[in-house]
Amino acid sequence: MNYRWLLRAKRWAQNPPSEGRVKFIAAIILLCAALFAIDRLVGWPQWLTPNQVPRGRF
Repeated sequence: MNYRWLLRAKRWAQNPPSEGRVKFIAAIILLCAALFAIDRLVGWPQWLTPNQVPRGRF
């Protein structure tokens, strides 16, 4: 295990993140999980699929 991670864990134990930051990160994770679930249930929309670009062209 890297010593930096141990020092970071020590800092987090001494100064934990605020409740607002924890809620913000939880909301982002829930949003990502919801988008993933919608993608799996409904599928990828055709309008979001990029056009085929021939090789060698930009």
